[in-house]
This record gives sequence, structure tokens and C-alpha cells, in this order.
Amino acid sequence: MLRFDPFGQVDSVTRGLLGAQQTGSSRTPLFMPMDLYKVDDHYVLTADLPGIDPGSVDLSVDNGVLTVSAQRTPRSDEGVQWLTSERFFGTYRRQLTLGDGIDGSAITARYDNGVLSVTIPVAEKAKPRRITIEHSETPQSIEATSS
Repeated sequence: MLRFDPFGQVDSVTRGLLGAQQTGSSRTPLFMPMDLYKVDDHYVLTADLPGIDPGSVDLSVDNGVLTVSAQRTPRSDEGVQWLTSERFFGTYRRQLTLGDGIDGSAITARYDNGVLSVTIPVAEKAKPRRITIEHSETPQSIEATSS
């Protein structure tokens, strides 16, 4: 396969200077792309983790901090001549500080097709509620006095 890559030589020199292996990616993941949004009475966190073994995904809550971590293991280099190696391998990790209004004990998660979805419910005590205003049924009269 032939293709024109004007920056190929520059990339090759840069990899050599930075000590990157020529036989595969030795880079570790820089970030875990994610979205966080609120729907009704809960938050939803979705994180892209393509190619991650579902058994390596770990989700924990400790002292109000939600930690998401996952591991992508490299492919075997045995008998492989790499032409391009751009996929990261290693440990992905993100941490989010949860507010006081979160029910940490009711957090749930699901991993489907490379996407981790975490549902973070708002605590019952933090949900908006309507406050009833009491009023008296009998009309009260106010008398004015002159001085």
C-alpha cells in the first residue's frame, strides 16, 4: 500500500527523539472523553471506552469522589510489523467530585458497545419540592386608631 504522508519523516524523527517504540504504541491514554448532563432527578455520565475489556472497568465512590477507571491491554507484538500504531493502551482514569445533594448509594452503571453509562441520582432531600403555605380561614380585621 502506498500513500503520501508529508509529515511521516517528521513523525519518525520525533518518535525517535522522544524514545517511543517503533513496534507499537507505548503511549498511555491522555483522557477519557465523557459527557455529563442532568435529566429530571438524576445526572447521566457517559464515557467512551472503546476496546476496553468490560471486566477491567471499575467504578467507585469514596468520600464524595466518583472514580472511573479502565484498562486497555496492548496487542501482542509477536510476528507483527507495525505500519501505524495510534491507539492508546494502559489505564484510563477520571474522577468527579459529587455534591452533597447526590445519593451515592444508588449510583448505577452499564457498559454497552464501548460506552459506559452511569446514572447518578439526586438525593431525596435535595430534590426540589413545593412548600405549602398555611393561611387562616377566618378573615382578620385591622383597626386603625388615631393619636
